[in-house]
Amino acid sequence: MRTRRLLDRRIAALGAIAVATVLLVGATSGGGATKAGPPQPVTWRGLVGGERAQVPIGQRMIVVLKTPSVAMRLATHRYATEADERRWTTQAYAVQQQVLTILATHGLGVRPDHSYTRVLNGFAAALDPRAVALLQSDPEVKGIYPVRIAFPASLSTKLLERKEFAAGQGRRPDVELPGFDGRGVTIALLDTGVDRSQPYLRGRVQPGIDLVDKGENADARSSPQDPSRRERHGTELAGLLVGGGGPGGLHGVATGASVLPIRVAGWQPDAEGKYAVYARSDQLIAGLDRAVDPNGDGDSHDAARVALVGVAEPYAAFADSPEAMAVEGALALDTMVVAAAGNDARAGPLFGSVSGPGGAPGALTVGATDGRVATPSVRVVLRRGLEVLLDRMLPLLGSIAPARALNLAVATPRSTTGASGPRVIDFFDRRGLSLVAGRAAFVPTHGDPVAAATAAVRAGATAVILYGESLPAGALGLSDEIGVPVVAVPAGPTLAVLAARDLGTDVGVSIGPGRNVRNRARGTVVGFSARGLAFDGSVKPDLAAAGVGLATSDPGTSGDGEPMFATVNGTSAAAASVAGAAALLAQARPDVDGPALKSLLAGFARPTAGTSMLAQGAGVLDLGASATGEVATQPTTLGFGTWEGPAWSSTRTLVVRNVSSRRLRLGVSALPTGGESELLAFTVKPSHLTIRAGRSAEVTLRVRLAAVPREAVATGVIEVVPDGGQRLRVPWAIGFRHYAGTLLARVRLRDEKFKPSDVTPTVLEIQAGRLVDDRGVQVQPVSRLDILLYDATGRFVGLLARVRDLLPGSYSFGITGRDPAGTKLEPGRYELRLVAWPTLSGKPSRALVRFEIE
Repeated sequence: MRTRRLLDRRIAALGAIAVATVLLVGATSGGGATKAGPPQPVTWRGLVGGERAQVPIGQRMIVVLKTPSVAMRLATHRYATEADERRWTTQAYAVQQQVLTILATHGLGVRPDHSYTRVLNGFAAALDPRAVALLQSDPEVKGIYPVRIAFPASLSTKLLERKEFAAGQGRRPDVELPGFDGRGVTIALLDTGVDRSQPYLRGRVQPGIDLVDKGENADARSSPQDPSRRERHGTELAGLLVGGGGPGGLHGVATGASVLPIRVAGWQPDAEGKYAVYARSDQLIAGLDRAVDPNGDGDSHDAARVALVGVAEPYAAFADSPEAMAVEGALALDTMVVAAAGNDARAGPLFGSVSGPGGAPGALTVGATDGRVATPSVRVVLRRGLEVLLDRMLPLLGSIAPARALNLAVATPRSTTGASGPRVIDFFDRRGLSLVAGRAAFVPTHGDPVAAATAAVRAGATAVILYGESLPAGALGLSDEIGVPVVAVPAGPTLAVLAARDLGTDVGVSIGPGRNVRNRARGTVVGFSARGLAFDGSVKPDLAAAGVGLATSDPGTSGDGEPMFATVNGTSAAAASVAGAAALLAQARPDVDGPALKSLLAGFARPTAGTSMLAQGAGVLDLGASATGEVATQPTTLGFGTWEGPAWSSTRTLVVRNVSSRRLRLGVSALPTGGESELLAFTVKPSHLTIRAGRSAEVTLRVRLAAVPREAVATGVIEVVPDGGQRLRVPWAIGFRHYAGTLLARVRLRDEKFKPSDVTPTVLEIQAGRLVDDRGVQVQPVSRLDILLYDATGRFVGLLARVRDLLPGSYSFGITGRDPAGTKLEPGRYELRLVAWPTLSGKPSRALVRFEIE
């Protein structure tokens, strides 16, 4: 028996979401409507990670049921035996079978791809329109959600000079807790397969579970189209977790821990008939369901202590999605989930770039900092006539440095307006002559900088100058196709040079030989690291850790039989550092449960001056402070919602726990960090309290506003300070931006008059959600979209479709001419009324289309 166990990425990139179309037409028997899932960016490569393939989701949906999962039952029971949990698992599964049986009685044989019983109760399957309509009317169904695509959240490159990866150079996570190595702690790694034969992993990786191909183990697989291409990401993250005995004493964070690889990502078909490495959200949830029950016997007493999610769903920072529910369920079963914030850089002042499941309140979401001591750099001089407009040491973005000084003429492509930036053809004139051969090609950093640099090199450029956003050294990786120096320069002097050139003034650029220089950006959050808020208004990420240029293992061996090594950039590398730290902390403090473990890591992070809380959360990981922390809170970050007018106020509850061995007297205060402190009035009750060891207490936080603020977001911290102890910080945010406009920008029915047809239904096209340009792109998703059917008299016929958590994009629904029960509609006139709700407070958007059944 047990108690509850103590144990501006870019406008172009975001625009790809808005224009991508998901086409689903219900071609089988049935009525109503459904959709295949949200659109995904199809051309984004970005600074971190490979090209995001367009992936066919089909009609896959995730159906969540109301009958409690094992995690939900454990939350309401003080004790749970192995037999209890197996019984609860059986009951949850039985309810799923009842729901599927009801579908079968209507001639709809649904075969789930995955069944979930531990972290949530539900299943994932391809559902035709009639099945969706029947499920929506089933009182047992809590909600139906789209399946999304997730991609590995880091880019790996070959390891070059191994001497650069010695201790103290910032090429290692540099996370340690003296006397502890994570021994006895299992870390579930939800990622691609892992090369267990890599000597650097030293046998610390278990055979694992394959949820992609249902194989016997979670070993790294080769591409079916190119056997020389192996899955790499899982092996690299495993090396950051448990690697040891590498060159120069290189090692991971928790060398004594054990890794349970769960292959939720791998080679799978894309829309072009090729294979790409990705995961689906239904596979990710299945991975969490197994992380809490590795042997699959229905009892979660063998749950992994920590789960690292190495893949990210772009922009999907939903707090109520099935993925978020699964994360919360895992936490209830004492498995702390560490998630990458994503690599889509900054977006708007409120929502924008945080990836899923990083938006989940239960996830410990991690952003990336640059810890490198030195970076390869070159001196760059821009001149206009005899005037020097820029003379600065700038980091190399690729791996090539000039052996001697280069003095080059300035050239630009004909066009830079493409979503991914200029193409190869844009670097040639209409006669087919290169515009950049032997010159420095100047290209803006919007779109896909890797593709733009590659295109310029193919056109003969001797160097590539990217201008606009500041980019970290090595951001473009080690592409074999970029064999020239690539640097990023500020937009101001660059635009002045280009304007002077257009007026006929002599201009030029000089690039000096490469050398390592002190990294001025050391310790700061890097530009590619995604930042919050999550879609519930809470601060994300929770904290940040090193995620640039980290040395780790790579699958396979070199030509001389030596193990392969690589470096990784990305928020999943940072998340691996934090997951390893969690293993060390779990070993050091075995009496601390999952929620407290999460709070200790986040709440005692070290804030970085001059860095937005929306980028770093509570700050940079400080494991030493976490190890000695005496208090924990739930939640670890707060969102007070969006201001709604002069009478607005918002109240939240913070649970404070004493995780020390002594009685604590605590003070609690709310502190704004920006310039709006005089406008905010906080009430904290109680502001002083005493909590015995092992106990908890609730603190009520209420905020009112004295005047209209100047900023889009106000941020601050709740400080919990024990007498004689160190303070814990809980970041909070309040949004003040309201955007006028509809969440249903375009609604069109292709045929206004048609006959009922299960084979060739008419198509309802909807532009759902919005992208707003407000100092970066502001993503406004749809929390819930209802499609309601009425007859000509205004009588409500039924709900045709209800889908949740939609990212901005174009969606298509098949309208078969049947009512929600599957009965053919009588000839006559009808209306479709659409209602779209925002994710936070606000009025829903509405639209109406009329049609006639012949």
